[in-house]
Amino acid sequence: MNLPENKKIVLFDGQCNLCEGAVQFLIKKDIHDVFRFTSIQSEAGQKIMNHIGIDQKKIDSIVLYVPNVAYFIKSDAALEIVNDLGIFYQLLGIFKIFPTKFRDFVYDFIAKNRYRWFGKKETCMIPSTSILQKFL
Repeated sequence: MNLPENKKIVLFDGQCNLCEGAVQFLIKKDIHDVFRFTSIQSEAGQKIMNHIGIDQKKIDSIVLYVPNVAYFIKSDAALEIVNDLGIFYQLLGIFKIFPTKFRDFVYDFIAKNRYRWFGKKETCMIPSTSILQKFL
């Protein structure tokens, strides 16, 4: 698989308005150019999901893939992502004191309701030319 070197890959639900908003936020805060993005529904997203062995039927909202190192899902993915955004966001790591099952319960509750609360698109977002290099 041909992925950019030294970049962490954020896989997200390209039809979810909440997820798209989170990606836009991450792009603005990614001052050290750590991340690349792809929707889970895209060809690249499907290849990565298959490569790391994640069933899209079980995980459909966010995955952080660090090529040749590890991958993270649900609340672990969110906390790993904010860890690369600077000291203020690293403080959110305090939530790691809670057991993963509890954090994932909260995460799953939000994920289950994200379309109802934030809406859903019929198609994945198309990045503007100014941020196109951030997408696979």
